[in-house]
Amino acid sequence: MRAVVFEHDEDAGVGLLGPVLQQAGFSLTRRFRSVRREDVDAELVVVMGGHMGVYEADQHPFLHEEIALLSERLANERPCLGVCLGAQMLASAAGSEVFLGKNGFEVGALPVRWTQDGLKDPVIAGSRPRTVVAHWHQDTFKAVPGATLLASTDRYSQQAFRLGKSYAFQFHLELGAEDLDRWLTHWSEELAQRGKDAQELRSQVPKLKAAQDENTELLHRLANHFAKAVR
Repeated sequence: MRAVVFEHDEDAGVGLLGPVLQQAGFSLTRRFRSVRREDVDAELVVVMGGHMGVYEADQHPFLHEEIALLSERLANERPCLGVCLGAQMLASAAGSEVFLGKNGFEVGALPVRWTQDGLKDPVIAGSRPRTVVAHWHQDTFKAVPGATLLASTDRYSQQAFRLGKSYAFQFHLELGAEDLDRWLTHWSEELAQRGKDAQELRSQVPKLKAAQDENTELLHRLANHFAKAVR
């Protein structure tokens, strides 16, 4: 089984998700800001994060190509996974509007609140009602037509959804504590420009470390869902 992974920034890779997908039986084919026609027929397409926004696709034409591919896959009920920017792209492909959120920059190791539908979801079921995950975004989107909302935060309601066999997570479920700490250190100046204290945010990292086993188990359930869906 082939999982095509679309990546958009050098440091926004598959993280914890990669080994989990491989354990579920997928081989990973990675694309960096590029799409090939045969990707539409891959058993799974995974779209990762990036610093650009869906509404900036004219400046980044590969976003148009990826969204078109996602739209075709959704129409043919072929599974997709979107993470952060990828979640926004999947929302856009399904007919939702993506935009810069008015509630500010959401960053750090912070809890998401699973909805009642989320706690009944076959992948999410088994998680605690609130899960600490890594956040790094301000873009958000309107409710996705036909989708089931799985998670929210106080700042942004659209945090995760399921649409057919596909899933999308606005937050970085793939990001382990060490990677989040590295991001916070590397981008400390940018964070300061946005009114965030990197050192203060780094103090949250142990919370993500404590949740890592639970989050990895959720990723295993997600990978096994996709393996079952394509088989």
